[in-house]
Parts: sequence; structure tokens; C-alpha cells
Amino acid sequence: MLSNTESSTWKLPAVVALAVVTFVTLASPVLPLRAQAPDQTTSAMLTASDSSEPGPAPNNPGPAFRDSANPTVAAPAPVDDRIFGLMPNYTTVEGSSDVPPLTPGQKFKMQAQGVFDPYEFTIVGLLAGVNQAQNEDAAYGQGLAGYARRYASGFADQAVGNFMTGAIFPTILREDPRYFRLGRGRFARRFTYALGRLLLTRTDAGPGHTQFNFSEFLGNGAAAGISNLYEVRQDRTLSNTATTWAEQISIDGLGFELKEFWPDIRRKFLH
Repeated sequence: MLSNTESSTWKLPAVVALAVVTFVTLASPVLPLRAQAPDQTTSAMLTASDSSEPGPAPNNPGPAFRDSANPTVAAPAPVDDRIFGLMPNYTTVEGSSDVPPLTPGQKFKMQAQGVFDPYEFTIVGLLAGVNQAQNEDAAYGQGLAGYARRYASGFADQAVGNFMTGAIFPTILREDPRYFRLGRGRFARRFTYALGRLLLTRTDAGPGHTQFNFSEFLGNGAAAGISNLYEVRQDRTLSNTATTWAEQISIDGLGFELKEFWPDIRRKFLH
């Protein structure tokens, strides 16, 4: 999770990335649809875009998680196909619809992999440097001490946010924090499907069971509230907390789009 000031730093790259996604997908041939079992949804608005679960994928690298109820069944591990070769992608499942649910321990382990990935330490450090150069959150001061405070705040933001939305609330509410890539169909259908993951998520009951994505909204809300414990005093306002909450949900929406369309971008430009 990024703080309010850090989120503003991502606005231009986010727009550029979304533009690239749109261009690549519209320029690419439409992939054929394959018949799949229907995915029940709780929102009529998204029925058309969420009418099926992703189909099987040919490759899903990485060690498999084991289903605690049936140790002989291995769930494909989330793909660490780094977006743009840098951003960790541990929570994406490449299209398999018949995947056992994660145990609470697996949910926490998955989030820990992302939070403590070298990329996260690097990007938090770069953003802290940019914020210091622009004298954002001036109360932190300048020099090494000011940089350390900005770094600690930024790292806490993303760590608390990731664990809240990807481990703590999914464990309490029995929701699956992974992104199940659709990977087929027209651009509009895939774009709507990815954006719809903000509202709908698979439950631990398995394929065909979805519900409102409480973890996304409650988790980001809790993280935004917790940030008031360590942010500079002038940022501890209701309006700033609400803005941080809304911006983080928007960034998560962009993240879902990147997860959905990254393989298309990779094929178009890197192969």
C-alpha cells in the first residue's frame, strides 16, 4: 500500500501503463474463447464479464502449494512472472479454475513474499527520495533522519496495506486474495473482468463461489486508519484518510489490469 503522497507520484506512470495495456490489447488478435464452467456472481452488472472462470494455462512455474484437506492435490503456485521484469507478481494464478483454497498460513506467506521482495525495498527508497527532494511531509525534516522517517512511513504503508487486504481480512472472511487471470476474449470483456475484481472475489469454498470483495475495501480502510498512528500530524485528518483509502483502491484496480494484460504486453514487445 502506498501513502497519499506516494500515490500521487504513481499517477503519471499509472496512466502511461494503462495506455500501453489498451494499445497492446487492441493491436493484438482476439484469442479464441473456450467453454468453461460458469462462475456464479453476486452482481448482475458484472455477470456478462464474469460468466466464466479462467481456463487452464500451459505453464504455471514455481513450487506448488498443498491443499491441507487433501495433501495429494497441489495448487499451482502464484506466478512470479515479474511485470516489466521488476514488479513482483506472486498473487496471480494463470487461468486454472480448479485450484484448492489457500490456508491462512499460505495467505500470509504469499503476502510476505511480496512485502519483503527486493523490488519493494527499492521502490520505497526511491519514492522516499523523491518526496524528500520535493519536501513532501515537511514535518519529517531533511537529511538522513528525514529520509529515514519517510522510508519507514512508506514501507509501513505498503506492508500494512498488503497484509490487511491479502492475508488478515481474507483469512477472517475466508476470501481468496489471488488474482485469477481471464486471459482470453475481447479487450472490453477482459478489462471489465479485471476491474470487477475490486468488487468480487473468489471465496475459500473454491471455483464458482464468489462474493463481494470485503477484504479490498475493509483492508484498505483499516490500513488508511492505522497510518494515522505514524503519519505526520497534519495528515491525520478524515479527508486525508478517505483520500488515501480511495487512491489505494484505484491503484489496486490498476494492478489487476496489469496482471491481466501483462502477458500480452510481454508477447508484443519482449518476444
